[in-house]
Amino acid sequence: MIARRGILFIVSGPSGAGKTTLSSAALHTFEGLSLSVSCTTRSPRGGEKHGVEYFFVDSDRFDGMVRGDEMAEWAEVHGHRYGTPRAPIDNAILEGRDILLDIDVQGAAQIKRSYPDAVSVFLLPPDRATLEGRLRGRGTDDEATVRRRLENACREIERASDYDFVIVNRGREEAIAQFTSIVRGEHARTGRMDPASLAAFVLGFGEGS
Repeated sequence: MIARRGILFIVSGPSGAGKTTLSSAALHTFEGLSLSVSCTTRSPRGGEKHGVEYFFVDSDRFDGMVRGDEMAEWAEVHGHRYGTPRAPIDNAILEGRDILLDIDVQGAAQIKRSYPDAVSVFLLPPDRATLEGRLRGRGTDDEATVRRRLENACREIERASDYDFVIVNRGREEAIAQFTSIVRGEHARTGRMDPASLAAFVLGFGEGS
């Protein structure tokens, strides 16, 4: 076995692009891949559990994490703060475990500054009409919300070129297959492998000749 550092994978894309589906499939496909859990100052909603959907913390605790540089990124959204704890990411990387972060474009930019080796993937809908159809098909948002999500999508899509990879989600299986290929390709990079471990592995073959 050749040891390697863990890899941080970032997935972004507009609402309705299919990030949740893609992330869920990846978590089931790759053993040892875990999902980064964010902190928030908002209260839990129906069925949400601490440490599963979010770490629910009060404002004082959140302030302390920011002051102590415990957040890899954070932002205020609709009067509540959300942030990505740094320790779980650092621990996973050092232990050789991969971690997946589903985050918006602003947060992704902050993460990339802190973790330049992170692999960023932007998920695109095939076209505006398809995205609008997916958003309306949910049946959970009113017209104003749908319009706002479409406007936000346009702004987010303009940042797609900032990412290492772009996947156009024309269909669930195809998008999952492309993301799976990206993960496996990153695992095979020699730069991701521990040099001493790789050297010992190669030396082992020479000793058997």
